[in-house]
Amino acid sequence: QVQLVESGGGLVQAGDSLRLSCAASGRTFSIYAMGWFRQAPGKEREFVAAFNWSGGIIYYADSVKGRFTISRDNAKNTVYLQMNSLKPEDTAVYYCAADPRPGPVRYRREYDYWGQGTQVTVSS
Repeated sequence: QVQLVESGGGLVQAGDSLRLSCAASGRTFSIYAMGWFRQAPGKEREFVAAFNWSGGIIYYADSVKGRFTISRDNAKNTVYLQMNSLKPEDTAVYYCAADPRPGPVRYRREYDYWGQGTQVTVSS
């Protein structure tokens, strides 16, 4: 079992930056893929970014390319999402996800483990 805890959300103004953290615990050695998703009010859950832990190949949604960066700290078992140039449309609950299954990550949307989410609100 893997536990994920997100933190770092908050209320910011358009153009500001936030850094989200996802701390993993439990069987972290089993994690193959990790990703960030978000869900805005009245919207479906949306893919944001993902990578496979060993290869380090990163995929981003078109809506965040050039603004968001996903990274990891192996020593801390933590994944980060650096969000720059935030826009009001980035407002959502952001979720961290992990999955033990090997295989392609680019189009993976089903993950075994999810965090509780952290709220990001961007005012105009």
